[in-house]
Amino acid sequence: MDIFIKIVQLLLSLSILVIFHELGHFTAAKIFKTRVEKFYLFFNPWFALFKFKRGETEYGLGWLPLGGYVKISGMIDESMDKEQMKQPPQPWEFRSKPAWQRLIIMLGGVTVNLLLAIAIYIMILFVWGEQYLPTSQVKYGISVDSLGYQMGLRNGDKIVSVDHKEVEDFAAIPKTILLEQAGSVQVLRDGKPFDVIIPKGFLSKMINKISADFISFQMPFEADRFNTDSPAKVAGMKVNDRIIGINDTILPFFDQFRKTIPRYKNQTVKIIVLRNEDTVRLTVKVPSKGLIGVYPKLPSAYFQFKEKSFNLFSAVPAGFTKTFKAAGDYLKSIRILFSQEKAYESVGGFISIGSIFPSVWNWEVFWSWTAFLSIMLAILNVLPIPALDGGHVLFLFYEIIFRRKPSDKFMEYAQYTGMILLFALLIFANANDVIKLFRH
Repeated sequence: MDIFIKIVQLLLSLSILVIFHELGHFTAAKIFKTRVEKFYLFFNPWFALFKFKRGETEYGLGWLPLGGYVKISGMIDESMDKEQMKQPPQPWEFRSKPAWQRLIIMLGGVTVNLLLAIAIYIMILFVWGEQYLPTSQVKYGISVDSLGYQMGLRNGDKIVSVDHKEVEDFAAIPKTILLEQAGSVQVLRDGKPFDVIIPKGFLSKMINKISADFISFQMPFEADRFNTDSPAKVAGMKVNDRIIGINDTILPFFDQFRKTIPRYKNQTVKIIVLRNEDTVRLTVKVPSKGLIGVYPKLPSAYFQFKEKSFNLFSAVPAGFTKTFKAAGDYLKSIRILFSQEKAYESVGGFISIGSIFPSVWNWEVFWSWTAFLSIMLAILNVLPIPALDGGHVLFLFYEIIFRRKPSDKFMEYAQYTGMILLFALLIFANANDVIKLFRH
């Protein structure tokens, strides 16, 4: 069910993005009285799931969910309709329009994607506002996985700054380390200042890890509620009991207990809890799943989160700011692909994209990722690669500057080359996903 929910979110998000992207091209073409022959969500080689015609345009749903397209008359595109290009140009065709109009038509998709991201962020801020955990509130220190340990961080460290710059939002620390290609992290360790020097080549390891969330916060483990068949509840554990250890091992924090309890599968252990001012030892039989059926209290019980609400007027400029900040971060991530050793191994396909969505439906998270993917789609589409919008834009700039068009034959070969490159990248990205699954 978890995978199904992720797949549904991925397909819905991609459908929204593709429809709006192609609608950008469609609208610009219509403004300049250019004929649009087809408007498809997903590709339809050999057949379509359904289609209908209204006016001069055929609308349809393809069966191959790799994107979508609009077929504009008189344009060399992925349809590779060479027969049409052999006919004399018609006034309603793309090739008959002035260069500046064709430029606007080609930029229509990425423009709408950016506007869509802005609109989504405005909606998110207006409806849900912003909430984050300030780094200064992480009073119990951090918890790190093996990657964080390799970096030089230790459980219990309290992060002060990254490259001597304070990061207000605790959740933004991993992203800041990566995107700013940081060289050091300043922490308090055992109450004393300590400089963690990030090892050479570490950022490449961080990129290639499926999840860069290698730093989390420590918090106490107080029982909030139990499963109906909870072994802990059967043993006498009560709400508000604070778990501090197993047998003779002291484990004061939730992350420590969660990592340790699976070692005692199918064994009987003594769970040490604090109940008011008393220390109580409970005899618990740990089932084969390695869980004792206890839910911890929410982090808000221990930390003061920072919240900010927005009305419509304040959400608009904040939405613009959030969009351009996300676009800047994505451009930095592209730069890292070319600056870090083996960073190309981090390139992912549909599995990677689908994995970013949560396994339970959360509209705020769904729309946040959809906004970011819209920005990503806009930036990738404007890259100067034939078969992408950016390739067409590049040739249009050539025409505007040198006052002559590239030949139809050149455009045809460029389109073929671009499509081969894109298919190769698609295969490479999805092969990377498969390799990562086997590695993990």
